[in-house]
Amino acid sequence: MNTYVLKNDQLTATFQTLGAECVSVKRGECEYIWQGDPTYWKGKAPMLFPICGRLFGGKYSYGGRTYEMTNHGFMRNVEFALKLLGDDCIVFELESNDFTRAQFPFDFKLTVTHRLEGEKISTEVAIRNTGDTVMPCTFGEHPGFNVPLEGEGAFEDYVLEFGEACSPDEIVMTDTCFLTGKHRAYPLADGKTLPLRHSLFNIDAIFLARVADSVTLKSKTTERSVTLSYPQMPYLGIWHAPRTDAPYVCIEPWCGLPAYDGETDDFAIKPDMFRLQAGTEKTITFEIAYR
Repeated sequence: MNTYVLKNDQLTATFQTLGAECVSVKRGECEYIWQGDPTYWKGKAPMLFPICGRLFGGKYSYGGRTYEMTNHGFMRNVEFALKLLGDDCIVFELESNDFTRAQFPFDFKLTVTHRLEGEKISTEVAIRNTGDTVMPCTFGEHPGFNVPLEGEGAFEDYVLEFGEACSPDEIVMTDTCFLTGKHRAYPLADGKTLPLRHSLFNIDAIFLARVADSVTLKSKTTERSVTLSYPQMPYLGIWHAPRTDAPYVCIEPWCGLPAYDGETDDFAIKPDMFRLQAGTEKTITFEIAYR
């Protein structure tokens, strides 16, 4: 695994070849990205492909065969090749190989482009089907952010404020993080604010649908904030290690969802997956502003 740095007069960002991941963003001495303390969670800001969430029994079927895949897919666990390193841009690439085909029997090329633009990092993920059959897949983001930011205030001083008023549905999950098929209203304070508290994660994560396409992590105790914009991603997960006082929160825009409890997914018909025709490409873009 190799790391590379992009820097301007506002931010210093570090990227790694493992998972094509952004693993550090600093403004001066303020580190925004959770640094993977295994006491709570060893991750930092992984990207998720070709699934989001869990498969029941860690298995799925396709074309009459059964395959095994761990939570969130394999993207976060594989080495990408560095294709370009510029002053404000870095490009990583992964092509299907024996390791990926053993759990995902499709040929693809995954290109990840990160751009540093002032106080923002924009990311473009291009998924190309290089095979000769339809390829089902999905994508998600799983970044963790330090809370409090720069050590200012307590966890409970922070809120998630959506970019506009919305009336989200909570996607009801089992205690083991599988779909139940049920939704329920998830009221927000003032129609756009979700105050953070550790007890939100006593079971596991919160998954929302019908949310605004941007959200800001902020507090009255500091000028520091993080804003995620994810206009192509219809679901948002919010998580930290359950039943802990973990000093971070993951804000997770997803295009797909986990399996239903007790059901082995058939990827030919699983909802919320892209189905890329041979030779076609799906591009997902998102942006994070660090203020």
